[in-house]
Amino acid sequence: MSKRNNGNNSNASTWLRCCLVMFAIVSALCVSGPAIYWKLKKSVSLRCPTCNCHCPPPKTLLAIAPGLANLSATDCGSNDPDLKQELRKQFVDLLNEELKLQGEVVREYTRHANITLNDARKVASTYQKETEKCNTATETCEGARERAEALMRKEKKLTSLWEQRARQFGFQGE
Repeated sequence: MSKRNNGNNSNASTWLRCCLVMFAIVSALCVSGPAIYWKLKKSVSLRCPTCNCHCPPPKTLLAIAPGLANLSATDCGSNDPDLKQELRKQFVDLLNEELKLQGEVVREYTRHANITLNDARKVASTYQKETEKCNTATETCEGARERAEALMRKEKKLTSLWEQRARQFGFQGE
């Protein structure tokens, strides 16, 4: 009987292994299949038949705009007075201007940081006030609870005393 169960277990494990192998193969094909398909399609589409058409050659840039070849780089911006003034500035002046711009950026950043810091301080102050209110209310409740416990102990003692007296006089309670 144990040999038959062992044979069934062996068949079941073999079947499970086959299923797992098939699942792995299908998963691999699902993941890599599209990439392989597009790669093969691209390599096939690159092969095109020879063209037997008699098309004119494409036009050159000189044929499209013949005056474009006569321009030289030295004429660039010669008619712009703002550009001439910028080009005349000394390197030191340009550095000073850059430093001024960076200083403005730093001042703006500092102003923004200060505004944010002040807002954070206001919010923190509000939360601090709320915390103090909450602590005060907690202390008040805690004091009231302690007083109630003391009164409860006092009432229990008094009740116990009255029960003793009642039993002394012959009262049979519950």
